[in-house]
This record gives sequence, structure tokens and C-alpha cells, in this order.
Amino acid sequence: MLDLPQLTIVLGAAAIDSVNPCAIGVLILMVSVVLGQGGSPARLLKVGGAYIFAIFATYLIAGLGLVYFFSTIPIVIAEYLSIAVGALVIFAGILEIKDYFWYGKGMSLQIPTKYANKIHEWSTTNKSIWGVMGLGAFVAAVELPCTGAPYLAIITILRIDFTIWAFLLMVLYNFVFVLPLIVILIMVASGTKISAVSKWKEESKGNMRLAMGLMFVALGWILILIANGTINFG
Repeated sequence: MLDLPQLTIVLGAAAIDSVNPCAIGVLILMVSVVLGQGGSPARLLKVGGAYIFAIFATYLIAGLGLVYFFSTIPIVIAEYLSIAVGALVIFAGILEIKDYFWYGKGMSLQIPTKYANKIHEWSTTNKSIWGVMGLGAFVAAVELPCTGAPYLAIITILRIDFTIWAFLLMVLYNFVFVLPLIVILIMVASGTKISAVSKWKEESKGNMRLAMGLMFVALGWILILIANGTINFG
């Protein structure tokens, strides 16, 4: 059953979450390596497509796992869990907004340095499709705790009545999440300079963080209002 408010929240959260500097940065690095090796556009699409699919699949599987976990929690506790998740999402949003004004100062939502170094290393050495997919899964896994706040909020909302419609909304969320990666990959394969994409990513990083932070705060409040019954979908 189509629920427009729910659909709007899912699309909005996915769109903001999709401007993910880490996933975009790793894709740009991989594309640079392929181009540096003289790879053809077909090779570029194959490698990039494997990376993007791995991120999509990992996020979807993680989401389904969280839905199952939430389903095992008694209803009397679930309300308080939703409020706790909402507060966590708001806190994550405040950190992202803080980074827009004072990047690098205090606590930040960043991938730990040891994982970031490992990602950089694997990006430049992985040549097989399976290796690239493994890299995509690893990137998704290590960045989920850092940038997955809106996804966690959406899962908390969808698990309330997890029908086939809710599952399709989760699939839609993850498709929108990887959509910028698909667009960037197609643009570079079509002739756009990777340096131009990299420059755009660096120049937009601050605005990405601010947009994500504001959406996190809004989603957190919505989740809390749903938990206490102020908002009721369906």
C-alpha cells in the first residue's frame, strides 16, 4: 500500500545519505587506477559496477539483519529503543553540522585511520572483480557505523510493519544511495575527466556534511515523534 509520507521520508533520507564522501572517494580512486592502467570504458564499467553492486548488496543485507534483530525485541521495549535511536541520529547530525564549521576538531563521524589506509591500499592493488566486490563490501561495512545514521532511522521506521512494501522501500533506499556512484561511473566512462569529478567532490565535501547533518537531526526528531505516537504512518 502506497504511503506517501513514508515514501517521501525514505527518498529524502536516501538522497542525503547518497552524498557519501567515503564511498564516492573510493570510487574515484579506483577509477583513477583503472584509467592509469589504460583500462577501456568497458573495463571501467565492469570494475565500477562490481564495486557499486557490492555496496548496494551489503547495505541491503545489513538492513534486513537489523529488521530481524528489531523484530525480536518486545514491543514494550521497542518504543524506548526507537527513542534511543532517534537521539543517536540527532547526535550524529550535530557532529556532521559541527564538522561543517570546525572540521577535524573534537569528535567526528569518520572511518578509523587504519581502515582508511587499508581501503586505499586495496583500491590500488585489487584487480579481480571478486576482489573489487570484496572492497565494496568492506567499504560499506566500515562506513555503516559512521554514515549509516539515516539508514538506521529508516529501518527503525520500516520495521514497525515490515510488509513487502516496506522491503521494496528498503530496496529503493539502497538504490538511491548508490545512484550518485552510478552517475559518476557513467560520466567518467563517457569521457568526463576524473580530475573534474575529484575536484567537485573536494569542493562539495563541506556542503555534503551540512546537508547530511540537518537531515540527521530532522530524521531523529521524526523517529522520536513516531515512537511516542505523535506521528502515525498508515
